[in-house]
Amino acid sequence: MKPKVYLDTCSLQRPLDSKTQLRIVLEAEAVLGVLALAESGEVELVSSQALVFEIRRNPNPVRLEYALEVVSKAKTLVAVNPQVEKRARELERLAIKPLDALHLASAEEAQADYFCTCDDALLKKAKAVSNLAVKVVSPVELAEELEKW
Repeated sequence: MKPKVYLDTCSLQRPLDSKTQLRIVLEAEAVLGVLALAESGEVELVSSQALVFEIRRNPNPVRLEYALEVVSKAKTLVAVNPQVEKRARELERLAIKPLDALHLASAEEAQADYFCTCDDALLKKAKAVSNLAVKVVSPVELAEELEKW
């Protein structure tokens, strides 16, 4: 079985960020590696209506087109349904921002193995959620996890 990966907006966009810090370079390469694995069919990308909504809000046409191209390769598109909304509200009560909570709830709904983000605050908060049904990782952690898969 292939690992299912949900890349949130910031991780999806990481390859386009300015490579001024080593961390950004490493994360960008890790995301590109995950996308290459998805292209070759070794990893299954998961997307959601929440992800597409957030991507569409980006005023930068290059970033918008790139992100839409990436999510178009996702095998699964999770709709925002009552179950996802309910779970997102539960996550919001744990101090997770509403859109981040929708992303996490969508990843759970898709039964993703990994939820990848570059957002340090979200990483910290999500890793503290004891009953989360998806493993939350940074891009570099995701690359390490996929090596073991």
